[in-house]
Amino acid sequence: MSKNPAPRKIRDTDARDLKFRSLAADIRRGILAGTWAVGAKLPTEAQLAAETGLSLTTVRRAFDDLVQEGLVVRRQGAGSFVSVRQPVRRRSRLTVGVLLPDTQLYYPRVLQGIEETLSAHDVSLQLATYNYLPEREDTSIDFLIESGVDGLILVPTLNEIADPRQRVTDLMALDVPVVLLERSLTDLGPGDRSEHVCSDHQGGAYDAVLHLFGLGHPRVSLLTRSETPTEPAIVAGYERAAADLGFEPHLARIPRSHWEDGGPDEALTKLRLAGATAALVFGDREATLLEAAARRAGIRIPEDLALVSYDDEMADLAEVPLTAVAPAKHRMGKMAAEILLRRLAEGDDCPIHQVRLRPRLVIRKSCGATRQSAHNEQE
Repeated sequence: MSKNPAPRKIRDTDARDLKFRSLAADIRRGILAGTWAVGAKLPTEAQLAAETGLSLTTVRRAFDDLVQEGLVVRRQGAGSFVSVRQPVRRRSRLTVGVLLPDTQLYYPRVLQGIEETLSAHDVSLQLATYNYLPEREDTSIDFLIESGVDGLILVPTLNEIADPRQRVTDLMALDVPVVLLERSLTDLGPGDRSEHVCSDHQGGAYDAVLHLFGLGHPRVSLLTRSETPTEPAIVAGYERAAADLGFEPHLARIPRSHWEDGGPDEALTKLRLAGATAALVFGDREATLLEAAARRAGIRIPEDLALVSYDDEMADLAEVPLTAVAPAKHRMGKMAAEILLRRLAEGDDCPIHQVRLRPRLVIRKSCGATRQSAHNEQE
């Protein structure tokens, strides 16, 4: 069977975006580090294209980004130069800096919540992203601080780094107040003094398993994509539910890249070998691909296999609309902004806020429950 060309096109676009963002980050880092002094002429677009092997279009997009940020100015007929940066000065209107991994899928609703809260308090927002590239985080944070923000809402990388505790300590020691969003030191317990607003992903996974178990599935499997910040908490919630309900857990981790090429069929085989009649699948895309694999194998959803997906970004668009665990993304953004504004107003008199929002379960067709039966079950 030939593959759908659409995903290939998306990946090509992402690759081009990554190249120009990476080049912009390199130039930005050089400017902030003093490699090019204020007023210095930068290499021409043609020179950079020749040096890097990138296309002129990619180089031009990188310069466009830097011009928009105010770091670079173009002079007709003369070239591009490092802008004269105005000294940071306090304004009567506050500005909050927001650092996100990206603005796709999970984070638009979070960002909307932040924007609505800041706008209601006449506070400006300065946004930066790092495209899940940890090496770009510090440059992006430096950019936000140099632009004169009064406080920061950060979604940093804490998984798969050498010392997450030191990283959080360094972030909380910045010159402006910091609220972490969807990131915390979960294993540190009361030793974690960071201010944060997070989803209770353990609770969300626990509730999904409880729901499927209550529908008559004595053993629920978990299928995940590996190497994500959310996965450890989902696994912990699933394993706790299995222990509390008294069944042997069955966990299948499949790398994110494999879900496009054989992963769904592999996952379905693992479910059938385990004798599972229900599964929690992280996330929506993976659950949708699993549905397609089940249809090809003649397995009916939900009659033969009940599914709950995790994220609820596109769960309602699946062939069989997916029951989904839905983190409170919009509310999370609002609360992070509210906590930071309270910190800015009260200073050290404000207690440290450490908030966890438990996701809700949105009932659709893929689990075999009706909305009414799910409501009665929760009561």
